[in-house]
Amino acid sequence: MNDMNAAHGAEDVQPETAIEFTGTWREYLPIALTNLLLTVVTLGIYRFWAKARERRYLWSRTRFIDEHLEWTGTGKEMFVGFLIVFLILLPVFYLANTFIQGLVLRGETREAGLLFFVLYGLVFYLIGVARFRALRYRLSRTWWHGIRGGSADGGWALGLLIPWAMTSLWNDRWNRMSFGQHQFEAAADTEGLFARWLLVYLVPVVGFFILIAAAGSVGSMITEGAQPGPGFLVAMVLGVIGFYAAFLLVSLSYYAAYYREVALATSIAGIRFEFDARTRDWLKLILGNIALIIITLGVGALFLGYRNWAFAVRHMEAGGEIHLDTLTQSTSRAPGDAEGLADAFDIGAF
Repeated sequence: MNDMNAAHGAEDVQPETAIEFTGTWREYLPIALTNLLLTVVTLGIYRFWAKARERRYLWSRTRFIDEHLEWTGTGKEMFVGFLIVFLILLPVFYLANTFIQGLVLRGETREAGLLFFVLYGLVFYLIGVARFRALRYRLSRTWWHGIRGGSADGGWALGLLIPWAMTSLWNDRWNRMSFGQHQFEAAADTEGLFARWLLVYLVPVVGFFILIAAAGSVGSMITEGAQPGPGFLVAMVLGVIGFYAAFLLVSLSYYAAYYREVALATSIAGIRFEFDARTRDWLKLILGNIALIIITLGVGALFLGYRNWAFAVRHMEAGGEIHLDTLTQSTSRAPGDAEGLADAFDIGAF
C-alpha cells in the first residue's frame, strides 16, 4: 500500500505500525479467572461486568497510530439494557407461542403456520437491528484521542431482512457510523465472492448425493442377503468426517474473502484499511480455539475473546493520512441502551 506524504499537522499512517495489539495472555489470565469466578458466584449476572473488564483490557492494549484505544462502557449499562429488552421480548414471544399452540389445538394449522413465519421473520429482523445497535454502542464507548464514535441512526429502517446480502448490510451499517466528525465510507461489492459462496452450497449437495448412493448400495446388499462389513462402516465414518472438513474449509474460504473485501472497501477520513487473514489463518484460529477448550476441559473458553481480538487486530492494516489537529468530538447521541437486544439474542461479539 502506498502511503501519502505527511503534511503539516498530519500524521502519516504506516501499514506495519498503524494498528498494533500489545496484550499478552499472562496479563489477561487474572482478568479471565476473576471474571469466571464472579460469573459463577452470581449465577451469570456478572457476565456484563466481565465483558466490560475484558474490553477495557483489550482496548487499552490496542494502539492505533499514536494512541491506545479506551473503552468507557460499563457493566451496569449493559445489564440494564439487556434487562429492559428481555422483559419486553419474553412476554411477547411467550404470548405468541401460546397463541400458536392454541391455533394448532383448534385445528387452524394454516393460521398457526402463518403466525409462525411472521414471528420467524420478526426474529430475523430484530437480530439485524441488534447487530447494528450493538455496533453503534461499541463505537460510542470507544475513545481515541478523546474522540468517540457512534451513529445518529437507530437502525430500525435498515434492510435487515436479507441475510444473504452480507456486503449490502456491511455497507448499510458502516455508512451510518462515524468517529468524531468523520463519517465511515463503505462500498463493498460481491465481486469474487459468488464463486466461493457457490462452493458452500455445492458441498452439501455433493454430500447428499453420495449419501443417497451409499444408502442405495446398502439396500442392494441387504436385498442380496449380504451385510455391510467393517470396511464399509469405516468408509462411512471417514466420509462424514471428510464432509464436515470440506464444508469447514469452503466456508472459511468464503468468509476470509468476504472480510478482506469489506475491509478494503471501508475507509474514514482518508484512512484505508486492509485485512490480510487468509483461509489458513482462520483455520489455525478455529482449530486453536477448539484445542484450547478440549485440552483445558472448557476453562480455555475464557481466552476466546482475547484470541479473537488479537487475531483481528494483528491481521488489520491501515494506510493514509490523518490530520490530528482537525479532530473534533462526535455530535451523535451516545446511546444508553447498550447491547440489550444483542444479548437477548445471544449474539456474540468482541
